[in-house]
Amino acid sequence: MQAAFLQRQTWLKWILIGAGWTVFAVFFASEAVVSHAYQGRPAGFGRAFVAWAICASLWFVATPLIIWLARRFPLDRQSWWSSVLIHLGAGALLSFVLLALYVLVMSLTGLSARLSFLAAFRNQLVTSFHSEVLTYWMVVGLCHGVDYYRKYRERELRASQLEARLAQAQLDALKMQLQPHFLFNTLNSISVLMGDDVAAARRMLTRLADFLRTSLENSGRHEVPLREELGFLKTYLAIEETRFQDRLTVRMQIEPGLLDAPVPNLILQPLVENAIRHGIAPRAGPGFIEINATRENGRMRLIVRDDGPGLGTDLPENLLKGIGLSNTQARLKQLYGAEHDFEIRNANGGGLEVTIAIPFRNGVGTNSH
Repeated sequence: MQAAFLQRQTWLKWILIGAGWTVFAVFFASEAVVSHAYQGRPAGFGRAFVAWAICASLWFVATPLIIWLARRFPLDRQSWWSSVLIHLGAGALLSFVLLALYVLVMSLTGLSARLSFLAAFRNQLVTSFHSEVLTYWMVVGLCHGVDYYRKYRERELRASQLEARLAQAQLDALKMQLQPHFLFNTLNSISVLMGDDVAAARRMLTRLADFLRTSLENSGRHEVPLREELGFLKTYLAIEETRFQDRLTVRMQIEPGLLDAPVPNLILQPLVENAIRHGIAPRAGPGFIEINATRENGRMRLIVRDDGPGLGTDLPENLLKGIGLSNTQARLKQLYGAEHDFEIRNANGGGLEVTIAIPFRNGVGTNSH
């Protein structure tokens, strides 16, 4: 497959080179016709084109050699002086040989004036040698231009690949940072329950095992369908419901048609965990957490709201110092750049509301390693 692709690329390259030399022949044949007409010596385009086509064909045959010389002796900073001398000699020698071949072909086809080979060659040498040398340098310049552009594109590609790998590594590091944070908090809760309710502690361990298994299954993906994210969140909430029992009520309002849309993997869990820590855990009475998913103006809005004390005198920036929310914000920036919104504010009617807005996409395609 790769060999066939390279072969097609080679054929395409030489077809383009041949087309370039054809344009060269047409251009100078037209110039010759106009020049002769201006001098009062009209000449047919066909004859002029044949003569210039022979010249262009000889240069086409010589092009591989010129390309080799241009790449073998590049005009770079390290060796430009010696390369210039080599190209001056090669250009003069090649122009001399091509002029001789041109005169020979023109004589054999009867297209030249009735002159001896030496006389015709002398005339061509006097009138065309400098332009032939200039043509050689034109081809060398084009070779260098193409090579510089190719190297520029390769550097650009390598830079974009390195940037993508860096972003991937940063996302992986953020996720690895997040999961031990949750694991530590959950194990601490189990330790507390072991002294008061062993059965509840066992249920919590079982649900923790389910949570970790699901987490490992999705460890290679940075985006999952919302359906999977909600299933993962329900596993986490089952752990917290064991811990808080009737003190925690969760409501979900998911707009139809959003369940297959991709969202960042493990994006809701730290938001809900933050709501539990600040809105449910500090008080003795019951509380609720509400999770909404809506679509608006081509974007998906995910909202996690609690009925706790809200921000109070605190600033949203202070909440972002925690691992969970800071990771969430960093992951959103890595995945979506400027195409996302992340907002923390006091909810209408009390409590805290965290809103995420990301581009809405149909389908279940997900990003992975």
